[in-house]
Amino acid sequence: NKHEFRHPMLKILYEDAYLIVVEKKEGLLSVATDHQKERTAQHILNEYVKRTHRNNRIFVVHRLDRETSGIMMYAKDEKTQHTLRDNWHDIVYDRRYVSSSPVDDGGKLSITHYRTIKRANGYSLMELQLETGRKNQIRVHMQSLGHPVVGDARYGCETDPLGRLALHAFKLCFYHPLTGERMEFETPYPAPFKNLMLRK
Repeated sequence: NKHEFRHPMLKILYEDAYLIVVEKKEGLLSVATDHQKERTAQHILNEYVKRTHRNNRIFVVHRLDRETSGIMMYAKDEKTQHTLRDNWHDIVYDRRYVSSSPVDDGGKLSITHYRTIKRANGYSLMELQLETGRKNQIRVHMQSLGHPVVGDARYGCETDPLGRLALHAFKLCFYHPLTGERMEFETPYPAPFKNLMLRK
């Protein structure tokens, strides 16, 4: 029962015998590394399934950058992990991010699908739909167009008005690896992204 789960950086949106869908806050690593084994979403969820289930670990399917917030999923057994990983592009049919970018000339982005939701106050609020999942793909593309993601010093953004990377995975839709049922998860855009458009 997911209501036993409480964590300030992580929220369980859905859970069954095969997978867990979560929303993570910015600042939390999604996957354990050699340097950081504790305080990652993977570790926190491992502790949780150890407490509540007999099967005692979760399996990584994909990842979100530490500074990116939003929706992601983990498998609860190795078979499900392999099904999801091997068939990712058939199983996941919609994955979208929202991001803020300092924009002066409203440049077009080279990400597979994008739309500008709003442009104001020297910023653009962009919705980005991913078809490929390269490492830091959105951040690299945005930089190459001269429109880095707000707060992304690593990829050339000089402003950090929100004190965080303005990139949020707000939508994840996939076919359940076992039942084939359509699973759709969506969160609101983070309020600070919208407020950026309002500031004087």
